[in-house]
Amino acid sequence: MFPLQRGRRLRVNESIRSLVRETTLSPSDFMFPMFIAEGENVKVEIPSMPGIFRRSIDLTVEEVKELFDLGIRAVNIYVKVSENLKDNTGKEAWNPNGLMQQTIRAIKAACPEMIVMPDVALDPYSIYGHDGIIANGDVENDSTNDALVKMAVSHAEAGADFVAPSDMMDGRVLRLRQGLDAAGFHNVGIMSYSAKYASAFYGPFRDALDSAPKEADVVVPKDKKTYQMDYANRIEAIKEALWDVEEGADMVMVKPGIAYLDIVREVKNAVNVPVTVYHVSGEYAMIKAAAERGWLDNDKIMMEQLMCIKRAGASLISTYFAKEAAILLKK
Repeated sequence: MFPLQRGRRLRVNESIRSLVRETTLSPSDFMFPMFIAEGENVKVEIPSMPGIFRRSIDLTVEEVKELFDLGIRAVNIYVKVSENLKDNTGKEAWNPNGLMQQTIRAIKAACPEMIVMPDVALDPYSIYGHDGIIANGDVENDSTNDALVKMAVSHAEAGADFVAPSDMMDGRVLRLRQGLDAAGFHNVGIMSYSAKYASAFYGPFRDALDSAPKEADVVVPKDKKTYQMDYANRIEAIKEALWDVEEGADMVMVKPGIAYLDIVREVKNAVNVPVTVYHVSGEYAMIKAAAERGWLDNDKIMMEQLMCIKRAGASLISTYFAKEAAILLKK
């Protein structure tokens, strides 16, 4: 008790603060989400995500090398699919010569030690912008799972280290594990988006891939709330994460990040696998917008939020700030 105990003794200067710091960050805590475009020498900035680009494969490979040199050891990749390749089946998703498969092969050839986790969901390939196959006015769960298995196996064949199902279909982790094992890919892991909420924070991401739900000449859900989680729910997130671990997930993810740190801690306490947190596009965009107006300090807010995500229980943080933060940490 005071005056024998004074908490400020451990805050006197940065050297003391660093000695007793409970949580630390390093570049290996980060995964960088990357957007891939068709063509060569293509680099297009996403207007709602300053500093983030859609890159062609050649420039993606160069960026991956830079990331690896900074100490970042994982990338999560998404593709911008041409409109003429989209349909309701998503069949382009398992084309062995598709943009995703070409990208995986190119990254692994140029930087074999970089961990590649391609996204597994049909929304970039869907004419309706949904994560699965539309039937009878809704996203059909089991036929979508069949498509996701084909997609994941094609990623493994291209050299992916993990597959990252973000679709939120019931039972898809079990089906993916069975499909990968049957194809001989026992060592390809699954990082499951277990607690993915139906969030308004995804807007800039959907701009990047043109993957928002679209109006159509058939009945389709107007949003993704029939498969993504209700943001009012907490216990449901624990249940979903436990189910995915039972089905064979090697990692589970909570998405979004900062607004869901209570969920991160709950899931971390409940599972015995690493927990990934997606620091999503809307969270990134808000900081960038405020920093551009001089309302916030970009670097300080960036590092504070990343530290808080790690403190809440994240083993890995998927963040658009990964490169910026790694550079800052190197200094």
